[in-house]
Amino acid sequence: MDSEDDTRDSADEDFYSGGEAGLALSDDGDADYDFADRDSDDSDDLISHRQQQNYSVLSETDIKQHQADDMNRVSTVLSISKSEACALLRSYNWSVSKVHDEWFVDEARVRTAVGLPEKQNEMPNERELTCGICFESCPRESMGAASCGHPFCGVCWRGYISTAINDGPGCLMLRCPDPSCSAAVGQDMVNLFASDEDKGKYERYLCRSYIEDNRKTKWCPAPGCEYAVEFVVGSGSYDVSCGCSYGFCWNCTEEAHRPVDCSTVSKWILKNSAESENMNWILANSKPCPKCKRPIEKNQGCMHITCTPPCKFEFCWLCLGPWSDHGERTGGFYACNRYEAARQEGAFDDSERRREMAKNSLERYTHYYERWAANQSVSDFQLS
Repeated sequence: MDSEDDTRDSADEDFYSGGEAGLALSDDGDADYDFADRDSDDSDDLISHRQQQNYSVLSETDIKQHQADDMNRVSTVLSISKSEACALLRSYNWSVSKVHDEWFVDEARVRTAVGLPEKQNEMPNERELTCGICFESCPRESMGAASCGHPFCGVCWRGYISTAINDGPGCLMLRCPDPSCSAAVGQDMVNLFASDEDKGKYERYLCRSYIEDNRKTKWCPAPGCEYAVEFVVGSGSYDVSCGCSYGFCWNCTEEAHRPVDCSTVSKWILKNSAESENMNWILANSKPCPKCKRPIEKNQGCMHITCTPPCKFEFCWLCLGPWSDHGERTGGFYACNRYEAARQEGAFDDSERRREMAKNSLERYTHYYERWAANQSVSDFQLS
């Protein structure tokens, strides 16, 4: 049975796989946009309209509504409970069309994988039942069971569910406490036995699962923002402006960087965070002490260098030889005849070449970094 979500998800499959439903590309590889003839005054409206088609910003209320709509759709089409529909959607990353496809291909296999018995098993019809965890005999009305029918007392159920919820999002895939059973423990059991605090945690995990497991939605990466973004087929631009006014790239979740591609941005961020530029600066602006090898920076003064304690080695900055071998005959405090003679013979070619390459690389990096930092500060000012 086809549904509205089937059409939407199948279009998404083509879009992400580069199929026919995705963007049509022109001969030169650019997206082929069909602009209507409009006055230049309407350009802002056109851009705004295209952006509205490109993505939608979801608040917490919107997320829960989308989630409820998907569960209702699956529950109606497959004639199952909403709790079972929720378990199915979680197992298939909240893709309604994927659930429908897998279910109608092999319902028995899907039920086994998700933990949904084909037949709802009831607890034994006796006045008192033995809890499978504490082995206490309890009245039947104080017992509970998942769809498998294994009975456990209310106290054990509360402890089991509370422990799972406090352990983290894994509680969304909770199974029957019986070691030999793989029946799913759904949201209906959580609502029946969990405390109000645990119910709130479970609902938050469920809400986050809808965004984080769904490939069409992502959280806004801005600090403290609780909005999510659902990307909609219809444009080649990944630029997104969240409800908190933060602009980012939906594809890589970094700040909006069009027309630069995501791969280049990733390399730039790695370069800024790596230690490579620190090493380039050290190589370009310092020399190692000939004795202890610690890097030393010389920014002014004569060629007589004294290393810091405990080394205290005195040497010539140019030739790196002991200062005791230097004096007026070698050029004094501001020159070194030994260095000039050795350099003419090529003795310092390799070290000078490495230092020169490091200096050029550092200057090039600094040139672009200063411009990037200036643009960044302007963007931050506009957002504040």
